[in-house]
Amino acid sequence: MTRKLVTVVTPCYNEEGNVEQLYLAVKAVFDALPQYDHRHLFIDNASADATATILRRLAAADPSVQVICNARNFGQIRSPFHAIMEAQGDAVIVMACDFQDPPELIPRFLDKWEAGYKVAMGVKESADEPGLFYATRSRYYGLLRSISAIDLIPHVTGFGLYDRVVVEHLRRIDDPYPYYRGLLAEIGLEVARIPFRQPLRKRGVTSQNFYTLYDIAMLGIVSHSKVPLRIATMAGFAMAVLSMLVAFGYLIAKLLAWNSFKLGQAPILIGFFFISSVQLVFVGILGEYIGSIWTHVRKHPHVFEKERVNL
Repeated sequence: MTRKLVTVVTPCYNEEGNVEQLYLAVKAVFDALPQYDHRHLFIDNASADATATILRRLAAADPSVQVICNARNFGQIRSPFHAIMEAQGDAVIVMACDFQDPPELIPRFLDKWEAGYKVAMGVKESADEPGLFYATRSRYYGLLRSISAIDLIPHVTGFGLYDRVVVEHLRRIDDPYPYYRGLLAEIGLEVARIPFRQPLRKRGVTSQNFYTLYDIAMLGIVSHSKVPLRIATMAGFAMAVLSMLVAFGYLIAKLLAWNSFKLGQAPILIGFFFISSVQLVFVGILGEYIGSIWTHVRKHPHVFEKERVNL
């Protein structure tokens, strides 16, 4: 009987302390699952440390290790998606390099896959991080679900198993800057949810910062909801009506107390700065949508490769 081929995809950036340990951990999992063949595809996002050197050494010693080295850092959205598109086999498992996605969950993903699910995803039911961070993410996911036309699964990072059918659907969408979790919801296949507690990263320092988190958060909103644009339109109408009512009220007050009623500068200044700030917010929202359109129109590849090994 032909054994099914499963490819594990792992994005890397400055993970010299984790890549070899993760390779060994994944290999140990599949050594206990002899019914599967597996490949481990690492995509290095132009790391500034020894990550690429370690990956070349692992690939030279083990043909099941595949490596893509990017020409430069293409970010945390485009690089992993490119690796998924390049992965071979009957299913793809996506997991981070820092051990925050536990390799021990791989057998549970495979069990759900064998039960007929095309997608099995790890869902963070809790995390070893400050409670404020987890609560903030929960609020964001709640907001995103409330304004999206699709049912997005909260507290998922992309860690999970995806059948070849799902990968082909993603290929047909051909999004140059994809919000991966949103695309899976767009496809609409039933998802097996595997709850887990996310540990802290094992070694090294995360490459995520406020800008990258903001970028991902805004990408999720502009990719799957028109609600912010509709809010801007409705708020414009509401403020116009409010302005007319306020103006009418001041006119009545002035007519009733012509000699004693004085407007003063404070209401004018407060109203001016309030309306200006609201306009800037909505111009910013509009800019996010225009930026998304610009990215799609350019239609650049997800990454430009410098090197690939065992592919």
